[in-house]
Amino acid sequence: MLLAGIRADKITRDHPELVDHLDAVIQIVARPDHVEPDALPDRTRFYRRNAGPSRWLMAVVSYEQQPARIITALANRKDPKRWKP
Repeated sequence: MLLAGIRADKITRDHPELVDHLDAVIQIVARPDHVEPDALPDRTRFYRRNAGPSRWLMAVVSYEQQPARIITALANRKDPKRWKP
């Protein structure tokens, strides 16, 4: 998948705990542990375990424009809704 980039300004503004984990956010898309659709159309959630400041790191990729881009990311302790170990 070709990504136009990462919305680093938005991610770090909304989730300052990820300032030191932006490389990990980009790597989620290349090597996710789990992938599921987002609640909004033309978006996908990519998850990776133990890749950030919490148990899971999630990046949302938007395909609403070409090339696609990572529009947000966040750290979470809870398993993804559709996660099956």
